[in-house]
Amino acid sequence: MTTAAHFTAALRDRRPLLGYWSLLDSPVAAERLARLGYDYLAFDAQHGLFGYQGLLNNLIATDTRGSTAVGVVRVEANDPTYIGRALDAGAAAVIVPLVDTARDATDAVAAVRYPPHGRRSYGPMRAQLRIGPNPADTHEQTAVLAMIETADGLANVEEICATPGLDGVYVGPSDLRLAIGGATSTDPDVADAFERALTRIREAAAAAGIAAGIHNGDGASAARRLAEGFTFASVAADVVHLQQIAASHLDAAREGRA
Repeated sequence: MTTAAHFTAALRDRRPLLGYWSLLDSPVAAERLARLGYDYLAFDAQHGLFGYQGLLNNLIATDTRGSTAVGVVRVEANDPTYIGRALDAGAAAVIVPLVDTARDATDAVAAVRYPPHGRRSYGPMRAQLRIGPNPADTHEQTAVLAMIETADGLANVEEICATPGLDGVYVGPSDLRLAIGGATSTDPDVADAFERALTRIREAAAAAGIAAGIHNGDGASAARRLAEGFTFASVAADVVHLQQIAASHLDAAREGRA
């Protein structure tokens, strides 16, 4: 089983990592996904269908026998309560949305670190069974990632990446495409500007020596982004893939019946 310490070390060393993105509150699905070979499962508490109990249950399920993955959480907001609860539940890393400035990134780092390095309240409930529990060990084994997905975040990306204690940045492509002027989250008319934005983010992260990740709709896209220089990539997402595979089987069944 992959441990938080191994995952975080690989992330900080900018070694390639692949994850799977979950929107559905299904611990049974998480158990199966955790055994497939992904380095992490990311549970989306911002846009996904998780309450706190569901988040806890899915993090527990990720630690199933034969798991290759650790649990990561995209928290609801850049707030010490949300970040602390995700970490106390056993997340190896948090992805913090809507980071616009270096100050926002500093706040996110502080929420992940215990005093005197930050302001995380001590009460690691489930996390102490697998991460830490001593503050110094916890700091070594947990990571904080700032999402770059807004116009301000892109404009300030170099300063954000230089934030002390930040382990990486993570691109939210849908919001970023809208932020640079896209009419929709997949607008092809801003494709060139979008690719320039991705290059800027990758290069800023590389210059700062931190990880650079990106959200992807499929494995082929994830492979392409890793080849371009991103250091970790998520394949998204369970609810979409469930619909896609169910539709493909329905189409096949209908063709066979005709």
